Amino acid sequence: MLSTHSDVLIVGAGSAGSVLAERLSADSARTVTVLESGPGPQQSGVAALTRNGLQLPIGAASPLVARYQTELTDNPQRVAQVVRGATVGGSGAVNGGYFCRATPADIAGWGLPGWSWDDVLAHFRAIETDLDFGDGPDHGDHGPIPVRRVRELTGSTAAFAEAAQRAGLDWLPDLNAAEALSTSVAGVGAVPLNIVDGIRTGPGAAFLERAARRPNVTVRTSTRAVGIRIDAGSATGVAVIGPDGPTTLTADRIVLCCGAIGSAHLLMLSGIGEEAQLREAGVPVTVPAPVGSHCADHPEWVLPTNWTVEPSRAVLEVVLNIHNEIEIRPYTGGFIAMIGEDGGGRPDWPHLGVALMRPRSRGRVSLVSADPAVPPRIQHRYDSVAADVEALRRGSEFARELTSAATEVGASAWATSQHLCATAPMGTDDDVRAVTDPQCRVRGVDGLWVIDGSVLPAVPSRGPNATIVMLAHRAAEFVAG
Repeated sequence: MLSTHSDVLIVGAGSAGSVLAERLSADSARTVTVLESGPGPQQSGVAALTRNGLQLPIGAASPLVARYQTELTDNPQRVAQVVRGATVGGSGAVNGGYFCRATPADIAGWGLPGWSWDDVLAHFRAIETDLDFGDGPDHGDHGPIPVRRVRELTGSTAAFAEAAQRAGLDWLPDLNAAEALSTSVAGVGAVPLNIVDGIRTGPGAAFLERAARRPNVTVRTSTRAVGIRIDAGSATGVAVIGPDGPTTLTADRIVLCCGAIGSAHLLMLSGIGEEAQLREAGVPVTVPAPVGSHCADHPEWVLPTNWTVEPSRAVLEVVLNIHNEIEIRPYTGGFIAMIGEDGGGRPDWPHLGVALMRPRSRGRVSLVSADPAVPPRIQHRYDSVAADVEALRRGSEFARELTSAATEVGASAWATSQHLCATAPMGTDDDVRAVTDPQCRVRGVDGLWVIDGSVLPAVPSRGPNATIVMLAHRAAEFVAG
């Protein structure tokens, strides 16, 4: 019979939860339980889907994702679907393998004690084995996640890189090098990918699957957390619904790793959030906090092209970065090819993505019901700052001009990079937007941490997955301590 009490209870086996479980369970005297709402790799077909780095297993029939509706813009209202991984490894098990780091300027911008570039570089190095640059000072050569860049560019990727270099932009051989991460650099380079020889090695495979073999680790899959039990100001347990029905699991320390949507939703369901919003939803207020009130993501405009779709390639092999403000992404295939589905006779369409990497706009995740089965309302509000819209317009015109000799480019459409962060941001005592402190502890509740993209004070100016893995590797010592 599985124990209902552990030293550490980790809610969510995504990128952050997987790393935390491995790090904390290295002490054989510490019992660690990990909850995951989706299936694990031992279930039929799951490992084959998550390891195949040449496709995104996020199609309509995928058992590995959760779907949410979001409002991208307000005027006019444009809606879209947000897809998050719901399996061991989380979104890191179903994504395109982009493993670029946050920049030193991103980290410095947090303004948090214990979070300088010198503090985090060792953790970036510890999580990876960089197969291209592992012998240099910027990279690791003993970490569990292999990283490699595509060496031979073909098709649309090659055409895009050639167009960028003809326009006078530098080729950046290592987008994770100190020079490429500086704000003064503009250029095109191969994306560091945690996909090697077609195999995706996300944090679930790299960290949690190894840790799950330890006798002090219990992984409960298909088990959903629906509320945190808080007694006399301390988190003591989590109400869950699993294969055997509802129960409560208790722990000395509880860590939420459900992602920017899931962790914020669980906090609010548990009475930690904005007072008026909680009362309107019928949830008693435990701790007033600005949960979900100032989140951020990368807005993206998608431009269809007539480049030939490239099958059996990673979905994004190079990017063009302009001063860490705009990232132009020549996706290798159309969306149908990316997710490996039958298009039903519809033609596929490859495309360019133009993403704003330092957006000024801020969104909101709100509780609408005390019923855990009712998803929160998500509002990205991408059109709320005119300067953001103008930057996307300029970036799209640049992308159009850059590639005009190689492809036709159609009209742009609003999209999202699905990099939502900052729903429970870290901050100092005087930060009115902070939900967690610089050690990821939830303010006002003892024994409760949030460690995932929720606590990043802002979305990094690169895709956030590598930064979230680093965050968990760094923050494990806060929970252990």
